Amino acid sequence: MSRHSAPKSPSRARGSLLRVGLTVTAAGAVVAGGGGAASAAAPQDAGPAATSGDVSPGQAVSNALHSSTVGGLGVVKGLRLDPLAGTGVDPLDNAVGTQIADFKPVSTAAVTAPITSGGALKDLPVVGPATGVLPG
Repeated sequence: MSRHSAPKSPSRARGSLLRVGLTVTAAGAVVAGGGGAASAAAPQDAGPAATSGDVSPGQAVSNALHSSTVGGLGVVKGLRLDPLAGTGVDPLDNAVGTQIADFKPVSTAAVTAPITSGGALKDLPVVGPATGVLPG
């Protein structure tokens, strides 16, 4: 069957599977979010006297969001941007330079050096100081 003669609307079974998949995904997100909020709701050092009634739902969500971003962004800020840096097959290890007459030579090596030397996001000249604002 040619593509132009294929039915234009998705089949009923395909639509049903899509709805079931989206429902399961949404339910999983709710369960995961609820578990994170519940774990952040009870303080770790308060002991057995602490209950979930001590923390408002907004504070619990805020604590869960903060603890998840600290764990996630801390790792991301320290990852090497170029995993092939320092190897002989690094495609980003290239620089272009030129010199005109007696002027000082100009090169892209200074700009690409933080990446080609195996630097992380926090090591970049402009973005590095901005990552200090992020938790982690």
